[in-house]
Amino acid sequence: MTNSCFTAIQRILIISLILVVGVLSTPAHAQLFETKAKQAFLMDSESGSILFQKNADALIPPASLAKLMTMEVVFHALSTGELNLEDTFNISENAWRRGGSNSGGSTMFAKLNSDVRLEDLIRGVVIQSANDACIAIAEGMAGSERAFAGLMNERAKEIGLTKSTFRNSTGLPDPEQKVTVRELAFLARHIQTTYPQYYGYYSEPDFIWNKIRQRNRNPLLAGNLGADGMKTGYTEASGYGIVGSAKQDGQRLILVLSGMKSKKQRRSESRKMMQWGFRAFKAVSLFGKDEIVGEARLYGGAKSGVALKAKGPLKIFVPVGNRDRLRARIIYTGPILAPVEEGAKIARLQVEIGGVLSQETPLFAAESVETGTIRQRALDALGELLLGWL
Repeated sequence: MTNSCFTAIQRILIISLILVVGVLSTPAHAQLFETKAKQAFLMDSESGSILFQKNADALIPPASLAKLMTMEVVFHALSTGELNLEDTFNISENAWRRGGSNSGGSTMFAKLNSDVRLEDLIRGVVIQSANDACIAIAEGMAGSERAFAGLMNERAKEIGLTKSTFRNSTGLPDPEQKVTVRELAFLARHIQTTYPQYYGYYSEPDFIWNKIRQRNRNPLLAGNLGADGMKTGYTEASGYGIVGSAKQDGQRLILVLSGMKSKKQRRSESRKMMQWGFRAFKAVSLFGKDEIVGEARLYGGAKSGVALKAKGPLKIFVPVGNRDRLRARIIYTGPILAPVEEGAKIARLQVEIGGVLSQETPLFAAESVETGTIRQRALDALGELLLGWL
């Protein structure tokens, strides 16, 4: 069978593995938690399990939460050697007027025409949400904010943020600048895991520049939640928002809330959701390391299928006290054309709790499978032809 013929009859195969835990009771997504935030997302960082979501894919103005993407561009440049923490950036008149004390927005009070070390600018952005620092970085790296926004969008696509669009380094209002709380959560997770050497800036309690001391705006840092980041934001269009991260007993949670009415509401809602996330779920192991998760059908191979596994142990978090139905589905486009090399990405495992997608994990070939004999390929071709007719 030719590749064109194979493509013509290609289809989506879904293998469903029904894992029943107890008796179906209240659905996992019904009345487990209520929040006043208009958009919300809570996830376990290690497994990617989604513990709560509300309007998670709605496109919203990011406000200063966009500065997470600004810092991703900076951290990436530092990690590749393009930048050094000792590099200096000039505070132009544009950065001073649009981001300084006269602007009425968040600022680190950098002096006009001064040269500031990159590490100090990073602290200004991360701790004080400084717009002057953001603009100085953008101009220093790309020549202009518009050009820097292009870098932000390029990096966003490279790390898998397909829906978000950035138009400036600060998050100041722009009708075309939109994000989702789901993608903000994955951006936060990416920064934590990819740049651990720089993540510590987000937990620093305060920063002094130009003899002015300003405290970190993250309300989760106070108290005993184990919080260590990341960012708050506000504009009239977005309302009050937060990306927060905390770690307790080896488990890290990431939350994103947006659309709240006040700082007080942001503080109470974020603390309440983080506390609930840590106490209301328990880990359930689905598959151990190197354990075969399932099989994908092969076309033209020495075997009829290829075994699949994840890169590590597979676990999810399920609600405590809610005996619920777990549904695990292996999804791939197939059948897969042989030969297949061990380690090739083949499929993904989707786990639903009470009909709501909780987790999606890539699956890889657990073995290599060579091209089959002429007879085996002929039989597969005949099977595909008959299946296409049916």
